[in-house]
Amino acid sequence: MTVDNERVEFTKEMRDAGYTILIPNMLEFHFSLIEKVLRLNGYNAVVLHNSGAGVMAEGLKYVHNDTCVPALLVIGQFLDALHSGEYDLNKVALMITQTGGGCRASNYIFLLRKALKKAGLSHIPVISVNLSGLEKASGFTITLPLIRQLVASLVYGDCIMCVSNQTRPYERHKGDTNALIEKWNDELIAQYNRGRGLSHKDMRQNLKAIVDDFESIERSRERKTRVGIVGEIYVKYSSLGNNGLEAFLQTQDCEYMLPGIMAFVEFKIDNRIEDIKLYGGSLLKKVFCQLFLKYVERMERSLIEAVSAHPDFVPPTRYQHIKKLVDGVIGYGSKMGEGWLLTAEMLELAENGYENIVCAQPFGCLPNHINGKGMIRRLTEVHPGINIVPIDYDLSATKVNQENRIRLMLAVAKDAEAKAAAQKQLLEQERLAEEAAKAWTDRSNNGKA
Repeated sequence: MTVDNERVEFTKEMRDAGYTILIPNMLEFHFSLIEKVLRLNGYNAVVLHNSGAGVMAEGLKYVHNDTCVPALLVIGQFLDALHSGEYDLNKVALMITQTGGGCRASNYIFLLRKALKKAGLSHIPVISVNLSGLEKASGFTITLPLIRQLVASLVYGDCIMCVSNQTRPYERHKGDTNALIEKWNDELIAQYNRGRGLSHKDMRQNLKAIVDDFESIERSRERKTRVGIVGEIYVKYSSLGNNGLEAFLQTQDCEYMLPGIMAFVEFKIDNRIEDIKLYGGSLLKKVFCQLFLKYVERMERSLIEAVSAHPDFVPPTRYQHIKKLVDGVIGYGSKMGEGWLLTAEMLELAENGYENIVCAQPFGCLPNHINGKGMIRRLTEVHPGINIVPIDYDLSATKVNQENRIRLMLAVAKDAEAKAAAQKQLLEQERLAEEAAKAWTDRSNNGKA
């Protein structure tokens, strides 16, 4: 164990000793696969599922309350797990990502170490997962095979998230969708264990089979209110961060859509390339990022092709098209946090028929407020009919208030749907009247002849 500026390094000896590596949860299915991928690569990884008031209390106890909500919850989840008694505190490590940008997410790791020190647990190593060279640990190495497995897991996760969200609201037999999710979780892990499921050919076959399976679920043909979800990446996806937003929308008889994580991955890689173009940097890094972006885009194409093969499903949108949507709306230099991608995702959702949008705004996330709430007026000009409600997720905010604001947005949506249906019916009646009048005129003319 080595200490440098109070940093405890995760070493090869710790990995070989079977240290438990705790990972905060965000995307249920994606992270379930990633947990197994890390285990296959020799890391004793555990994705955390603890939630509730204890997590929030731990976050507020060990992190200043002016810090953004994702940091409070992620660090709170770690501390709550460490204080639960489930783990050997002398044989445990924590893993957290660092994006490397101006977002405070890059500094979570320092806030976490400060919290550990305050809790008397400063001996616990924290592993940084990043592609920016911010920190390294001799016991954890990001290799090309590991990158392949992680990217594959994100692609599979995006596919299942996309089709399951479009299936669950309409299934005739409740539970069919969740059962199929579990089936594919087991199947993909079994393939990973056999060294399969990672080649381009295997992925194309799996993606097709996944979509075919979900297409086969018996479901009704009604059309429910469509809702899109965007926001800061943690509160957008994490039920802990958004107070169970997806579960709530299910109770409101909605079909909801979340943009996939792959666009965010491409956004982050693309930003590295743009930085080098603008400010200079390593040519080798630029070439690596360009090749990596092409690799990820190839996976994206396979996913889109699989979903597009079934007309009943709305497929994900290509990253390059998403990028073009904000041309003239917001500058590409706005790239802190989710940056311009957040604005683009709202236009993407509206373009795909999900005009009613919940924009999840965590307390303390300035980039999110600028690119989300700050762009609403401009987006209503670009796409008339878009119906966006920004929801503040703060540990002091009440769930009732958040849900009531969403109910108001849904009421506006249902009113617009009713008016559109009435207008459609009126146009149909006018068409039928015109046809009847024309037929009567034709008969009259024929009689005169």
